[in-house]
Amino acid sequence: MTYDSVRELVFLRSGRLAWRERPAPRLAEPGDAIARPFLAGRCDGDTLPIHRPVSRALQAGMALGLVDPIVGTICGKIPFQGPFPIGHECVAEVVAVGSGVRQIRTGQTVVVPWAVSCGTCPRCLTGLTSKCATTTRASLAAYGFGPASGPWGGMVTDQIRVPHADHMLVPVPDGVLPLRVAAASDNLADAWRTVVPPLTRREGATVLILGGGAKSIGLYAAGLAAAHGAATVDYLDDDPGRRQIAESLGAQARRLTTTTTIGGGYDIVVEATSRAPGLRRALSATAPGGVCTAVGYYLATGTRIPLMHMYATDITLRVGVSHARATLPDLLEFVHRTGFPAERVTTLLADWDDAPSAYTAKTTKVVLQRDRLTEQE
Repeated sequence: MTYDSVRELVFLRSGRLAWRERPAPRLAEPGDAIARPFLAGRCDGDTLPIHRPVSRALQAGMALGLVDPIVGTICGKIPFQGPFPIGHECVAEVVAVGSGVRQIRTGQTVVVPWAVSCGTCPRCLTGLTSKCATTTRASLAAYGFGPASGPWGGMVTDQIRVPHADHMLVPVPDGVLPLRVAAASDNLADAWRTVVPPLTRREGATVLILGGGAKSIGLYAAGLAAAHGAATVDYLDDDPGRRQIAESLGAQARRLTTTTTIGGGYDIVVEATSRAPGLRRALSATAPGGVCTAVGYYLATGTRIPLMHMYATDITLRVGVSHARATLPDLLEFVHRTGFPAERVTTLLADWDDAPSAYTAKTTKVVLQRDRLTEQE
């Protein structure tokens, strides 16, 4: 199907999104593909500008040295200033491929990673696909963050252009429910890296997840840890609905407050409160030789961490963007083999046309859906 123009979801300001028309994407390079998203997940990080008017506050914070200036290289000099196309998690149908594409074909159902990468530079070859040396001009090359992260637009749209398609597009295995991997572009892959690699190195490890900030990531991590044989998976959150989801995925859940006694001795800890106090509590709960992965945004220049405690107990703290493209083959194979029910984390499944209102919902995980082209015929 060929379009002269396409509709895309645009962030205007906090609490307000709208459909806008733009010229349809075209195959610009032989290695390009055009994909039509039919499922789109809302990343946990998108809720920051949607639910809070943060643009001017972040701009002022950078000017005063209170907010790390790298925020401006990702989200613009006035961070999250609208209008810009939003959304960077999708499952899509390939509708066109360039003359140089050899492995991807039209009609395939694929996951499109949130960060744009080439697959051949030294960083990509070592798994740092979200820091690709070919595509990255500032801090990130990514869908859905605005022009500071490149010209790629957002994923809640009729069509997107995907460069380096043979590398970028990862086919969804036959038999896998697409809704199950609606967040694989980012949040599900992010959760995977927090628990699965550490568990392969420490069989039967104990796992703690502090949830509530990066809402869906914490839940996916709880389920993945349980599914990969962790001896204990404790999930702490202030929200009873999320605690119920965590328990359905095999975790033990309890309420998290500022006075909750957590204790220590966890081999693997996931910090998903997205707050500096949560980060410090997570590190205090990490066992000697353990690993703590922080998945939230820590915007301040002066985020304090207990370095001497970490030194004395030989703790590893991992902070950084997720490299979804490097993770996707193993993740999708696991879902195909086990039927891991990641769709349980979705708390709002909304019609695609309702995106301007549904994407702003104050709920844990929003997924937008519409029919595939083959289903419309």
